[in-house]
Formats: sequence, C-alpha cells, structure tokens
Amino acid sequence: MANYITLFRFLLIFLAVPSILNQHHKLALLLILLGALSDWLDGDTARKRNEVSKLGVLLDPFVDKVFVLSCLSAYLYLGQVSPYAFVLLLIRELYISFLRSFAVEKGYLMSASSLGKLKTFAEFTTLVLLALGSPLGSPVLWFSVLLAYLSALEYTLNFFKRF
Repeated sequence: MANYITLFRFLLIFLAVPSILNQHHKLALLLILLGALSDWLDGDTARKRNEVSKLGVLLDPFVDKVFVLSCLSAYLYLGQVSPYAFVLLLIRELYISFLRSFAVEKGYLMSASSLGKLKTFAEFTTLVLLALGSPLGSPVLWFSVLLAYLSALEYTLNFFKRF
C-alpha cells in the first residue's frame, strides 16, 4: 500500500507542474499539499503495516526529489525561485542519488536521516509558501539548501563510516 501512495505522489507531478506554470495557485497549493501529505502517509503506512521494503526505501526519496525539483523548476521558470538555490539543490540531490547507488552496490541501503526528513519538510513548506505567494518562500528555500548540505554531510560521513 505504501508504495502505491508513493506512486500516487509521482503522478501528482504531472498535475502540479502545469498548475504552477499556468498560475492556478489554489490548485497548485492543493496538489502540493496532497504531495506533502502522501509523503508523510506512505512512510507512516509502511511502518504501521510493517511493509518497509527495499523498493520503498529507494522509491520514496527518489519521488520526493522529483516532486520537489519539478515544482521548483516551474517556479524557477516563472522567476519566483533563485536559480542559485535551485542549482545547489539539484547538485545535492544528484550527489545523494549517486551516493545511494554506490551504497546499494556495496549492499547497504541508506535510509532517510532525520536531517534529510527535515530538509524535505522544509522543501514542501517552501512549495506551499510559493503557492500562497508568500514572501517567506525564498528564505525558507535557502533554509532548505542549508539543511540539504548539512544532511548531505551527514549521509557522506555515515557512508564512509560503513566502508
């Protein structure tokens, strides 16, 4: 069930991005909130039903990255997001994906850390603020960038402790 919720979040991207680009703010807000809710719900469901799987451990952070970066790219296109913040997040996400792939090759699954979860929460908060047209969207985005790099350092240190 949890993986289906994650796949639902993936499908939401194809509605959220056009909503952002066409500046349907209320619909974009609703879809972003559904994305955030599904992110919480898939993990909670997996833990409660004891359905934590290798696929879910890899799929959930991948879909989070694609959802957040797709929505942020739409806001970037509209000129509402700093290109520097976007590129910094993109580089971090590609690096963590590389690190996770390398870890899997060595038989180690890197689950989301508390800092990584906080980063994702901050990113979803950024998207909500952007959908609302709040001036707080930009500072929260930069806070997300800070959390992204702190969590990347944490993942890197944990990786090297294992190998």
